[in-house]
Parts: sequence; C-alpha cells; structure tokens
Amino acid sequence: MKPEYVHTLVRLALAEDLGEGDITSDNLIPASSSSKARLIAKSDGVICGVDLAREVFKTLGKNVIFRALIKDGESVRRGDTIAEIFGPTRALLSGERVAINLLSFMSGVATQTRLYVDKIKPYKSDILDTRKTTPLLRQLERYAVRTGGGVNHRFNLNHMAMIKDNHLVACKGQAMVDVINNLKEKIKTKIVVEVDTLDQLKEILPSKADIILLDNMTPRQIVQAVGMRNKAKSPILLEASGGITLKNIKKYAATGVDRISIGALTHSRQVLDISLEFILSS
Repeated sequence: MKPEYVHTLVRLALAEDLGEGDITSDNLIPASSSSKARLIAKSDGVICGVDLAREVFKTLGKNVIFRALIKDGESVRRGDTIAEIFGPTRALLSGERVAINLLSFMSGVATQTRLYVDKIKPYKSDILDTRKTTPLLRQLERYAVRTGGGVNHRFNLNHMAMIKDNHLVACKGQAMVDVINNLKEKIKTKIVVEVDTLDQLKEILPSKADIILLDNMTPRQIVQAVGMRNKAKSPILLEASGGITLKNIKKYAATGVDRISIGALTHSRQVLDISLEFILSS
C-alpha cells in the first residue's frame, strides 16, 4: 500500500473516532505523562496492518516510539507481543481503538486467507479474493489477502473484463464466442467468462477468453472441465468459484483447476483478537 493512502486513511479513522477530542484522557491524564504499552495477540493468527497501527500512534504523537516485534505475514500465538509502544500517555490512549480495529480487521483477513492457502498444499491452485469487499476498504482487504498468501482478483470493473450470465442475457441473440472475440478486439485487459455448464465451456474454449470461471460446479464437473481444456490444448485458465469452503476446498484443488476464488476471504472473516496493555506510566 502506498504511504499516502495509509496516511490519509488513518487520519480519517482518527477523525471519526476522536470527534472534537478524547475528553476522558485529556481531562484525566497530564500532558507531560508518558507510558509504555504492548500490543498483544489474544488468539493465534497471521498479523497484518502493523504499519497502520504505527501510523495511528505517530499521527497522535510525533515522539512516539513504535517497535514492531512481528512483521506483516508472520504468525503469532496467543500471548505474543506484536509491538511495543512508548510515548505520550494521551496519544497511546486516544489511538488505542483505531490501531486495534485496523490491526484486528486486517489480521482477520490474512488469517482466513492463510487457512485456505495452507489447506490445499501441495496443490498448485491459486487462492483468490473477489470484489465482495467492505466499501472503501478494498485496498486494505486486498493487501491482507496477499499477506495471507492469496492472490488478488480484479480490483474494479475497469481492471479486467468479466462476462457473467447477466451480460450474456443482455447480449441475447449473439453467439458466446462472437461476444468474447468482439470484446477482445476492443480492450487490452484480460477477459474472464463465467459458465455454469460443461456445454457452455465446450462452446467457448475456442474463443479468445483468458480465464473461464466455472461457477458453482462440483469437483467432479471441474475434473471434466480440466480434461476438456487439456484435450483442446487451450491456454485458457480455469477458475472455480461458488460454494467452496475450508471443508471442501482440498477436493477442488485436487481437480487440477488453476484458480479458486473465495468471497469468504473478505466478507465472512473474523477479526483477530488483539489488545493494548500498559506496562509502565510516569
């Protein structure tokens, strides 16, 4: 993530949380007070968002010292210290919730992604996210997916063309191959085409599509799809999507499919439990 994006996002988050000021800390704690605190993992997982947590405290106190003990992408066990922070007590107290919210949120996505990635070893399928993200927080979630070992799908509607069933309905009367090839002549990006039957797959394998998304197919159907693609000696990548969970993902990866996209990486993740504990005040 670009530093300017992190800086802007943190400032907006702090403005939302502080309002006109932290009336509790500002009225209870002397401005001269300094403290040392630790960010502690309260559950096992993968850490993501350390730079954002640092930016929170640095924004509130220029003299804050933030020492990260765990880097993004590293695993933690319950009780591990993620970072040590020393600086003005008011800054530590006022930034606590925003720093933890960002760190817990991103670490939750990274942890969920790592579970899926680890589950399909030693298969070679890539684990991808989707556009089922939290509005305005897509960059954070995509970074967290990469941190967990996943791969990003298209960022937005302009990044890659994706022909779905509703597009084909809107293009009624046209052959699927013609729709794809005509689009290929107009744009420079890759083209993904969604199919939900093997007959549709057979029809578009000769097209100029780059990726074919096999929507809500069973592992048995995907094995057939991979066989059809290989027999045709097509360079098109195959992507499985829909109904894929931690319980069944190994079956999908074993089919030989190239990519597996999972909306749950971002829309159904749990936050990683993290807390801030003061260990010294003066």
